[in-house]
Amino acid sequence: MRPYHLLLTLLVLAGLLAAVACSGDDDDTGGTPAAQTSAPAASVGPTGAASPTEVSGSVTVYSGRSEELVQPVLDDFEAATGIEVNVRYGDTAELAATILEEGGNSPADLYFAQDAGALGALAAEGRLAELPDEILQLVPSQYRSPSGLWVGISGRARVVAYNTDVLSPDDLPGSILDFTDPQWDGRIGWAPTNGSFQAFVTALRLTEGEEEARAWLEGILDNNPTEYPNNTTAVDGVANGEVDVAFVNHYYLYRFLEEQGMGFPARNYFLDAGDPGALVNVAGAAVLDSADHPDAALKLIEYMLSQEGQQYFSDETYEYPLVEGVEPSFDLLPLSEIDPPDIDLSDLDDLEGTLDLLRETGALP
Repeated sequence: MRPYHLLLTLLVLAGLLAAVACSGDDDDTGGTPAAQTSAPAASVGPTGAASPTEVSGSVTVYSGRSEELVQPVLDDFEAATGIEVNVRYGDTAELAATILEEGGNSPADLYFAQDAGALGALAAEGRLAELPDEILQLVPSQYRSPSGLWVGISGRARVVAYNTDVLSPDDLPGSILDFTDPQWDGRIGWAPTNGSFQAFVTALRLTEGEEEARAWLEGILDNNPTEYPNNTTAVDGVANGEVDVAFVNHYYLYRFLEEQGMGFPARNYFLDAGDPGALVNVAGAAVLDSADHPDAALKLIEYMLSQEGQQYFSDETYEYPLVEGVEPSFDLLPLSEIDPPDIDLSDLDDLEGTLDLLRETGALP
C-alpha cells in the first residue's frame, strides 16, 4: 500500500473510530491503522548508540494515550530532566495519519501509541528510527519490535471478567473459543466498538484464520451478548448481575477494586496459555525518522522504562510494568505466567479488515 493510500485509509478509520468510540472510557477506545507494505528504517544518530547522559532542550510528543493518564508522567520527566515536553494529544489512528501527511516536516519527535498495531503501521512505512539495544533489551522480546523500531511501555492483558456470586474459575472454559457454547446464551457482555476488543479480534484472525474468527463472532452473536459502550460499563454490568462474564482488559477491574474495595463482586479470569483470548497488547513508543530532537526523545523513553516511570503505570493505570524488577499493583497474575499467543504485535495493524469482519457478522452496524 503506497503512503498516500495508507493515509486515506487511516483518515477513514479515524473517522469510523470517532463515530463509535465512547467518551469517558480510557485510552484504549481507539484502534490501529492498517498497513501492508514495508520500508527501510532510519537510525537514531550516526551509530544507533544510546542517548547521551546530558540532554537538554525540548521534545515534541504525539500521544495517542489520553492526557489524563499520560500528562503526570510527562510532568515528572520534565521536572527530573529539565527537558521541555510539548504534547499533542489525539486519537491513535488520527495521529498516525497526521505523521504520514506531515512527512519529513512533522514536528513530532516521539510517537506514543496506545497499541502496537499503530506502531507497526508506521514502521511498515519507514517512519520510525531504530532504537538502541540498551533501550530495547529493557523489555522482553515479545513486547517490542523485532526490527528494533518501537518498544512497549506498559502491558494490557485480555481477560474474562466474571461475577463471583454466580461463577468460580472452575466454571469457566480454558479458551475464549468455547464461549460460543449455548450454555453461555444471554450471559456474555462485550464492547465491540472498543479498540482493545478490535485488537483482540485482529489477533484472533492472525492465530485462527479469517473463517474461524468469523465463526467465533457469529457464535457469540448467537448467544445474544449484551453490548456495552466500553469496558468500564461491561465490568460494572458483570458486578451488577446484568451478565455473568465480559471480555475486557485486565485493569478495569482494579479501578473498581480501588474505589469500592475487595468486596466488589467481580474478578478476572486468565485464559489458557497460547489462547487468542490471552492476548497481551502494549502501549508503546517510537522515535520518528524525522525527529529534530532524537536524543531528548530517547531520554523520555528511558524515563518511561525506568523504575519511576514503570511504577507510575503500575500504580496509576494498573497496567503491567514491562521492565523486570517492577511489581504490578494488586495481586496480578505475573506477566511471565500469562503466555499470550505467539504473534508479532506489529501485525495487529489490520484494523480495516477487522472492522469489515465485525460489520459483516453484525457485531457492528
